[in-house]
Amino acid sequence: MSHKLAFVALICLAIIRAASAGQFNQVLNVGDVAPAWSELEGVDGKQHSNADVASTKFVVVAFTCNSCPYAVDVEDRLIALSSKAKELGGTLLAINVNTIEADALPAMKDKAKDKAFDFPYLYDPTQVIANTFGAKTTPEFYVLGPDRKIVYMGSLDDSPDGKAVTKRYVESAIDAVLAGTTLGVVETVPIGCRIRFARTKGKN
Repeated sequence: MSHKLAFVALICLAIIRAASAGQFNQVLNVGDVAPAWSELEGVDGKQHSNADVASTKFVVVAFTCNSCPYAVDVEDRLIALSSKAKELGGTLLAINVNTIEADALPAMKDKAKDKAFDFPYLYDPTQVIANTFGAKTTPEFYVLGPDRKIVYMGSLDDSPDGKAVTKRYVESAIDAVLAGTTLGVVETVPIGCRIRFARTKGKN
């Protein structure tokens, strides 16, 4: 009987977790309060936390890296989006969790200098922040409202290489936040490279 009860409990837990997760995100759902972050080192040599952006009207969190071609294709659009976010009283920040040499902090600093990034580019070699957000892809975006609840998560737009954009998902989410209106598309499939998560012992 105890084995049956344990099995039923596991099934119920799985159902609860599935119900609380998004359509494409296994951890978070739209409407959830975004996980906090702290002590993430930036390319500016400073430690960053969510407290740094506590007073902004919205936050765009972009998980990205140096080495993924999809991430490279989005760099100029990130710069433009960051500029627009600042004008609207919000902020954009980018987070990288890959630990290969091409994505490590020294390479991030070179990238930020070469591209003249005007937004925080943060590094988390522990990869905890990606796991708490349920991020799996670079690039992958989250728009947080003034209460830091997730308004949108997924792709930046509907064109991975930026050459045929017809739907600007992140910008639409920002507009909805500022206007206090309901957003039509709240989640999309993030298209890009898989985040290079460190292997856990006993797992392939």
